[in-house]
Amino acid sequence: MFVQLVDVDMTYQAPDGEIDALRGISFGISDGEFVSIVGPSGCGKSTLLSVIAGIEPTAAGTVTVDGDAVTAPSSKIGYMPQKDQLFPWRTIWSNVTLGLELQHQNTPERREHVRELLERYGLAEFIHKIPSQLSGGMRQRCALIRTLATDPRILLLDEPFSALDYQTRLSVSADIYSIIRQEHKTALLVTHDISESISLSDRIIVLSKRPAAVKAIHTLEELTEIPPMQRRDHPAFRTYFNIIWKELDANV
Repeated sequence: MFVQLVDVDMTYQAPDGEIDALRGISFGISDGEFVSIVGPSGCGKSTLLSVIAGIEPTAAGTVTVDGDAVTAPSSKIGYMPQKDQLFPWRTIWSNVTLGLELQHQNTPERREHVRELLERYGLAEFIHKIPSQLSGGMRQRCALIRTLATDPRILLLDEPFSALDYQTRLSVSADIYSIIRQEHKTALLVTHDISESISLSDRIIVLSKRPAAVKAIHTLEELTEIPPMQRRDHPAFRTYFNIIWKELDANV
């Protein structure tokens, strides 16, 4: 497995004492796979991403990416948060190359790679604009290109479409899916939207209420070769939706 979690526990300190966030989390992700994580609100989905990203330490267990133990943030791991977090005073070009600056990778080769990404995904003509001049969907594509600029092996997506209206969300999530597939990246998406997880994923991991444990893992064999928007019309879509909804409802 490209990503492997084995018996991962995580706790954090709250004003009223220590809180168990994750308990005995174990699963793997293959190279090039798109996996979604769903679970009850507040169960620890985003915390789990932070652990895989090396931002939060584990209390027990191991996390490895491409065979290396994760103990700190790594250039192999790209993190895309809920909001695009584009700096409003910087141009699109200076926003999407920010990661190169921070990781001391701002070389001519890397900048050329970013130019190719902007051209490939329809943003090249906007490089001198500022974020407020772009639509929400375009801003999310910029945020993804900023993440891709450092050429990570895996993308961790923390509800990146949650701030968009429903129609834009459908379109943008399909765009992001297409970009991730074309760039041959492994992806792990946290979402509270069951339909979104079924539309985009090869597999779905269902978490229990906090402390989060793996309740179920679903492999979407009938849907993996079907584009996101078309999956919603497939009979298997409703079947998976009902199964996962019941699993989540039982957690509440």
